[in-house]
Amino acid sequence: MSITPGSREELVDDQWIPRRRRESQLDTEIDITPMIDMTFLLLIFFLVCSTAALEAAVELPPARYGTAVGPHNAVVITVADQPGSKTPAIYLADGKKGEPLPANPEAQEEEIRRAVKDGLSRGKSIVLIKAEKTVKEGEIVRIAAAASEVEGTRLYVAVMEIR
Repeated sequence: MSITPGSREELVDDQWIPRRRRESQLDTEIDITPMIDMTFLLLIFFLVCSTAALEAAVELPPARYGTAVGPHNAVVITVADQPGSKTPAIYLADGKKGEPLPANPEAQEEEIRRAVKDGLSRGKSIVLIKAEKTVKEGEIVRIAAAASEVEGTRLYVAVMEIR
């Protein structure tokens, strides 16, 4: 037998002895091709499934027993944002009609309670708060708390897009 470079045997003391592989000669590379293939397969799978889920949207039937809430059967409070002011403009009407309530929060809450009591005496047990989407939630909660202090009312909140 002949000894070739890179063979696994060495001639030691006239005997052929298998040579051990050294740690530095070990193949330390990892083939990540299968992992990349799996990643692309999962990506394709989720793309196909998400498209199918969008096409399977359910059409809901319209409500049969719902009633509209408006100025004819509810006390409407409109809340408009005022840039540069701590408190929003509050109107006791459907929309920005008339003069807003005073800027003092305590006076606003008292006027809201008075308007809700007056509406309840006229048979309007629903309070609808229509607020612009830029009004802070804390202001809506404050106004809703003042309106809900009157016994026998139901409270609804709507968000308006600014046009």
